[in-house]
Amino acid sequence: MKILFVVTSHDKLGDTGHKTGFWVEEFAAPYYKFTDAGYEVTVATPKGGQAPIDPNSEAPSAQTDATKRYYSDAKVQDVITHTHKLHEMNASDFDAIFYPGGHGPLWDLANDTKSAQLILDFYNSGKLVGAVCHAPGAFKNVKFENGEPFVKGKNVTGFSNTEEAAVKLTDVVPFLVENELKNLGGNYSKVDDWGVHVVEDGLLITGQNPASSESVAEKMIDRLK
Repeated sequence: MKILFVVTSHDKLGDTGHKTGFWVEEFAAPYYKFTDAGYEVTVATPKGGQAPIDPNSEAPSAQTDATKRYYSDAKVQDVITHTHKLHEMNASDFDAIFYPGGHGPLWDLANDTKSAQLILDFYNSGKLVGAVCHAPGAFKNVKFENGEPFVKGKNVTGFSNTEEAAVKLTDVVPFLVENELKNLGGNYSKVDDWGVHVVEDGLLITGQNPASSESVAEKMIDRLK
């Protein structure tokens, strides 16, 4: 079975002068869950090539067994250096799609028409769509043919307003994931900051924060068996 990982190409944290990108743990933990289970993972970004890593995700406090494995895995680091171009990807070539978070997706994937089309193509083909932390922000402009938002009426989660406040980026991000999911008509739920929370609604599986990334992958694997 084949899984498509869609990762951000965006590396600027608003007007702060700081860098952003994808969150290493949210990529590494699911990546190894899938590959250890025998799945083939393809990684694509809007621009292709090097996917930017959020420097904050490299802090000692953000490290897990999965990130340590990633940093000692030259082969997987090479995958991140040479990502495929998103516009070359087709849902028919994969069994599921997964979006790791980090703040980057709020700027590029939230407004990417190819990403939006892929999400619909997977979903309408009866294939799983997974996203964790800030990555559910990629659903912002995804609409069905009748104009209804993709998440309307669906049970979802994503990075909470209180978690965004805790990292002091509430006024930096282009939108708050929790607010946006609610505005789109999603049935948003959360647990205490940094707790594990995964929500499954039909073909859509979402996780609240970095701690939830591995569990999202496990849920997807259970469904794909």
